[in-house]
Amino acid sequence: MTVRVAIRCLIADDHPAMVEAVGEVLAEHGLQIVGRARDGEDALAAMVELKPAVAVVDVRMPRISGIEVARRAQREAPDTHVILYTAYGDRALITEAIDAGVRGFVLKEAPLVDLVRAVEIVAEGGTYVDPVLAGVLASPELSAKLPSLTQRERDVLRLLADGLSNEEIGKRLFISPETVRTHVRKAMDKLDADTRTQAVAMALRQSLIA
Repeated sequence: MTVRVAIRCLIADDHPAMVEAVGEVLAEHGLQIVGRARDGEDALAAMVELKPAVAVVDVRMPRISGIEVARRAQREAPDTHVILYTAYGDRALITEAIDAGVRGFVLKEAPLVDLVRAVEIVAEGGTYVDPVLAGVLASPELSAKLPSLTQRERDVLRLLADGLSNEEIGKRLFISPETVRTHVRKAMDKLDADTRTQAVAMALRQSLIA
């Protein structure tokens, strides 16, 4: 008889009651809670140290966000898959999270058993998207209206929105300033924008970046 090894999980949320509630339900379904974190930096440190199979991470946390946790985890804790447990379900957030390597999305309003299922699917190498969020992503009306920006073009526009220069963006993304300018120019063309500022504004307004 095959003995099932419990899936090792980390829970990160700045609300203690939420951490306890999620932990209890996951444990009741045979999952092993190896750590709990109250902010993004602690979550990332725990992922590096404990190497859980799955980290259930809130999007909005102190110090660094859940999306930034996922982005850095790809380099610093590659053995851990991140599920975002969120009250927010807009398209820009989901797109940014996908770019950051997030493997699952569960809304906090969903039954907790859905989170259990998401953890099991992601631990096995799959991807889980809350049905409500899947509807947001798959809306043909919305998709048809939105310009198709590449991941790198979205990355560049996000950093432009933060006020970074071409040189600073290049250092952050490990590309040359000239390559940054090329991505900006292509994004401007796709958005039919006359200036960099207009391109950023249009991308934000159309929820292409968050």
